[in-house]
Amino acid sequence: MQEYLTKERLTSFIQAAFQEDVGEGDHSTLAAVPADQPGKAQLLIKEPGVIAGLELAKMIFHFHDPELQVETQVADGQTVGPGQIGFWVTGKAASILTTERLVLNCMQRMSGIATKTKAMHALIQHTNARLLDTRKTTPNFRMLEKWAVSIGGGKNHRFALYDMIMLKDNHIDFAGGISRAITAAKTYLQREELNLKIEIETRSLDEVREVMRVGGVDIIMLDNMDVPTMKEAVRMIGGRYETEASGGIDEQRIVPIAESGVDYISVGALTHHVKSLDISLKAVRSPQQIAD
Repeated sequence: MQEYLTKERLTSFIQAAFQEDVGEGDHSTLAAVPADQPGKAQLLIKEPGVIAGLELAKMIFHFHDPELQVETQVADGQTVGPGQIGFWVTGKAASILTTERLVLNCMQRMSGIATKTKAMHALIQHTNARLLDTRKTTPNFRMLEKWAVSIGGGKNHRFALYDMIMLKDNHIDFAGGISRAITAAKTYLQREELNLKIEIETRSLDEVREVMRVGGVDIIMLDNMDVPTMKEAVRMIGGRYETEASGGIDEQRIVPIAESGVDYISVGALTHHVKSLDISLKAVRSPQQIAD
């Protein structure tokens, strides 16, 4: 698992999600289903895509009821199609009902993200560029969205504000320019005794030249540049710094951008512009239940 996927973080997320969804109790289930009634359900996949969130689903089931048994039929990251079964879950019917929506909400969104990531990753496999996610994520769901990107074959960018210095256009403008922003960042890291990478955004070839003159960074972001300008920027940088292309990149633009020679391509749409995968959890009724 990725370093941000700790047991403590996952447990905290699941606790908060159950508190939001269940609160004082699942009254529908408490009213309609005997507490000791056994049950079985299957995760039914309804459209093609990349499945993600199976490991999380098992954690959710077991957090609510350790006696629930989950038998997976596919694995996270696997391409699936309509009619396939993702897993079987057996145990108390009430426990299955109470966990159903949380499991589906997480898996549908994670699978949508993994599906989009894998599709965009496949478009640039003939190049050396790596596909990155961004911080354009759903509040309190970032951990799972970034997990889904990695399942789909993408690479996670910084997780949050604390694990990298990224000097964007507003930082540069408020700081008084590129030179002042870089100098201030280096001074801050030295003063605070922090070992963090510095990335800086550039919006033109002149800004690229200025960054190279000042130095002291690790990654140069090429933001909202057309492909000819990006190619020239990569040529100018000449491997002295890693490069990242950014700015409204979609399926139509990603191939020529990757072929420009950049090291990374960040795509916010991986997490903020996706369609959830259509999957559902269906009860499996025994012959005796049908007869009754």
